Amino acid sequence: MEKTTQIIFPYDQSPVKELPMINKNDVETILNTAYTLFENQSGWIPAYKRIEILEKTASIMNDRSEELIHLAISEGGKPYKDSKAEILRAIKGVKLAAEHISQIKGEQIPMGLTEASVNRIAFTSKEPIGVVAAVSAFNHPLNLAVHQIATAIAAGCPVIFKPASSTPLSGLALADILKEAGLPAGWLQVVLCDNETAELLVTDRRIHFLTFIGSAKVGWSLKSKLSPGTRCALEHGGAAPVIVESDADFSEMIPDLVKGGFYHAGQVCVSVQKVYVNQEICDRFIEQFSQATNKLIVGNPFDKTTDVGSLITPKEVDRVEQWVNEAIQEGATLITGGKRISDTCFQPTVLFNPSENSKVSTSEIFGPVVCIYSFTDREQAIKRANALEVHFQAAVFTKNVDIALDTAKKLNATAVMVNDNTAFRVDWMPFGGRDSSGLGMGGISYTIEDMLREKMMVFKSKSL
Repeated sequence: MEKTTQIIFPYDQSPVKELPMINKNDVETILNTAYTLFENQSGWIPAYKRIEILEKTASIMNDRSEELIHLAISEGGKPYKDSKAEILRAIKGVKLAAEHISQIKGEQIPMGLTEASVNRIAFTSKEPIGVVAAVSAFNHPLNLAVHQIATAIAAGCPVIFKPASSTPLSGLALADILKEAGLPAGWLQVVLCDNETAELLVTDRRIHFLTFIGSAKVGWSLKSKLSPGTRCALEHGGAAPVIVESDADFSEMIPDLVKGGFYHAGQVCVSVQKVYVNQEICDRFIEQFSQATNKLIVGNPFDKTTDVGSLITPKEVDRVEQWVNEAIQEGATLITGGKRISDTCFQPTVLFNPSENSKVSTSEIFGPVVCIYSFTDREQAIKRANALEVHFQAAVFTKNVDIALDTAKKLNATAVMVNDNTAFRVDWMPFGGRDSSGLGMGGISYTIEDMLREKMMVFKSKSL
């Protein structure tokens, strides 16, 4: 009997679409299709054609942006204003991928520096690494697909894309648009499957590169099982700490941190989670932050006034509610929120000084909860911010350049925002976690370069 996956609108749990899933018997055909394309160098898509395909893809996406926005909302539940921002980013991402193709180049390697290397000239070139397996997450269904698919196409790699089972529609729509834009058959295969089948696929020897966005547990497990020689990039989550000094600018900081904490109901890998505030201003910070939080509109993501939508599943609402209740029982002060609104929505919640041992302090919440901690010693606050195994993006708010530079240096993070929230990202910058939070750096151009490998040619001639 054919297995299917049911796509559900997260806000009211109404069915959107039912799609068939592949099984283990389909894996061989999928892998063989991609590997055969890569092995046949005469059939590789030339650079100028890849540029044409991606430019046309961006144009079609732009023409259908409203349709893509509604599709993303229907499967992911992100509010309209934020889904619109995601689709615009995705279009820009495709353009960035097209533009980077002209930057794929090698370099001359100097010869003649020793007697043994005379009469030689050498240079490197960049080639596609091979078949790319891309496993994606639910929270940015179109933009993440672009980061894993458009980059592979730009690099000249056949790509097998597995979207999150709850949000596959945006990736499938992107695949249809790429086909319409001229991408030849087989260069992109979108597969819906269970985790066991996905593991069988990505650990095959014919996979040359794995790009994985999702839970650390799954990502590190897959890495340990990859075939020898398969390279990978892993993007997991973090707990996004923020240091707020006593001279911080409240007028910009408060709306910025509220947005960074509750954007997409906190279901973002760099969502503001742990805010360490200098005790001198802590009461004022809590008052203004909670007031701004209370003004957020929670509701149907199709409503253009909605600020915070639903969590991806009712199970996640149950989990967030449990974590918040546990934190309160373990000593946290509930400033605002703390209750479920429905089976699918949870109040934007602010906790003060939860125990460092509570789940909200030790694990990525991935929900609409921000924790505030007071400090008197900035060095100790930084030490607390660095205490977890996850390290992704962090932030510091201060007008003092020396404090900003010192804090940025000491925070264990791949990126530290100064007077900006931890969720800031543009798609041409390097982006990724370190330590338990991931491996390698994302960002359109960085991912493309990851999907290439170098070849050197050395010419020997007496005339050189």
